[in-house]
Amino acid sequence: MSIEELKIEIAKKVFETDDENLLSELDMLLNYSEKVVLEELPKHVQEGIKRGLKQAEEGRLIPYDEIKRRLSEKWH
Repeated sequence: MSIEELKIEIAKKVFETDDENLLSELDMLLNYSEKVVLEELPKHVQEGIKRGLKQAEEGRLIPYDEIKRRLSEKWH
């Protein structure tokens, strides 16, 4: 997925949600000016981020709608 395609997918999700908490957190992330340096994070956090990025590169992702469905089944 290209950066432009990713932007479009994120924009679609933003327009589809009415979750005020999510939108507030996204706004804070987008307006946060200090960059987090990976090497400054705890080792276990670095490893988790790297593992997640590798999984994404390999296409091992679960669509948001599938996650919602699974959680809904589990908690209802």
